[in-house]
Amino acid sequence: MARLVLQGTLLCMLRIGLGTLDSEGFLPPAPHNCPYKCVCAADLLSCAGLGLQDVPVALPAAAADLDLSHNALQRLHPGWLAPLARLRALRLNHNELEVLGRGVFTNASSLRLLDLSSNALRALGRNDLDGLGALEMLFLFNNRLAHLDEHAFRGLDTLSRLYLGCNELTSFSFHHLHGLEVTHLRTLDLSSNRLGHIPVPDLAALPAFLKNGLYLHNNPLPCDCRLYHLLQRWRQRGLSAVSDFTREYMCLAFKVPASRVRFFEHSRVFENCSAALAGGIERPEEQLHVQVGQSLKLHCNTSAPAGRIAWVSPQHELLVAPGSRNGSIAVLADGTLAISNVQLWHEGVFVCLATGPHLHHNQTHEYNVSVHFLHPEPEAFNTGFTTLLGCAVGLGLVLLYLFAPPCPGCRRCYHRTCRCRRWPRTPSPLQDLSAQSSVLSTTPPNAPSHKASVHKHVVFLEPGRRGLNGRVQLAIAEDFDLYNPMGLRLKVGSESTSSTGSEGLVMT
Repeated sequence: MARLVLQGTLLCMLRIGLGTLDSEGFLPPAPHNCPYKCVCAADLLSCAGLGLQDVPVALPAAAADLDLSHNALQRLHPGWLAPLARLRALRLNHNELEVLGRGVFTNASSLRLLDLSSNALRALGRNDLDGLGALEMLFLFNNRLAHLDEHAFRGLDTLSRLYLGCNELTSFSFHHLHGLEVTHLRTLDLSSNRLGHIPVPDLAALPAFLKNGLYLHNNPLPCDCRLYHLLQRWRQRGLSAVSDFTREYMCLAFKVPASRVRFFEHSRVFENCSAALAGGIERPEEQLHVQVGQSLKLHCNTSAPAGRIAWVSPQHELLVAPGSRNGSIAVLADGTLAISNVQLWHEGVFVCLATGPHLHHNQTHEYNVSVHFLHPEPEAFNTGFTTLLGCAVGLGLVLLYLFAPPCPGCRRCYHRTCRCRRWPRTPSPLQDLSAQSSVLSTTPPNAPSHKASVHKHVVFLEPGRRGLNGRVQLAIAEDFDLYNPMGLRLKVGSESTSSTGSEGLVMT
């Protein structure tokens, strides 16, 4: 053990003597081409929070994620991303960028995420975003954007999330979405701007998946009846962009900032709106019901011939010819969507997107497909029916005891067979009453009794309770006509006035 300690001490002294450790500690030497004070780790390059006024000149080619946030960058030079062929994410948020310019992103063909939030951008030109053909997420919130070129987002064919909130936009064209390709777009954030006019027909024509991700809250919207009915319908449908921010939807009642009211909390502003105005604003989705295993064909009905037809599945898969990746959905040459063997995962909203010279590029047709099993599942065990059956059986047993009792002599037979005497076919009610008056009388046997009434008789035999040794308890009913036994009314007596003195049953 001492020998090992000695060897370790000598090794440390040798390394110190050779000067292999730097004066700042045990940090390894910086990787090749890593900018000063930046952090390089594998394919990550972070130069955040260093107060940089310009982009570092030497950037490692292996960087796939570049973070230049929280600096003082004021301008980006064309071609500055040429060395970063593998770049996937670029973070430029919290800087002082005022303009972008042509050619800034020409070498970013593989970029998926671009964060330009919290800068000082005032406008987006036609060519500011050229070269971002693979971009999926673009963050532009918290800038000073007041103008967007008509084709500012042209070429962003795969963009799915665009955040333009907290800017100074006074208008936005939903007719062409400033060059956006609507087939992939799922989130469009326009909240907290200055939008004072929104074309309702263009909003209603948007596909369902984009309506669910269109955020318009915290804008001075007009208190328009058609817009109110449209947003109210989106809220009733449960679209999250409206239902999650219900209180933040405002409108100007008198076109002055002080007249802001909440869309969904001050309905008196819209009480004069005619319900007829709401009709025809939004084309309802077509409801289809299909059974598992059946075939289904969906036609893209448009107002004019379409040059190109694409579909979006409930799983947000873009469907063009020949069809889905798993082969279960086919897109025919005429644009028809065909499913030969419908399964449960085909349930949901299918959206048809049609383009053409005489069509709006975002003209859509929606089908809400509900899938059911061919044979319904068996119903659960019905306890109510069995309860009713049990009550009927119990009532039948009571009637059996009343009208078909066992003979009194059978209890003495025990182990031998006994033949019971049958009742006479036309019994005399008075004879039966006199024969049983000693049992049914409410007075002691030795006490003088009144004449038995022909309107008093036993109508129900209640099973004996605890303490009665299994004897049968009798209940007396008034106004029972002995000469009309079919009019018997069953009543449950709470307590009987007497009980049989023997173990046998005496029946009427």
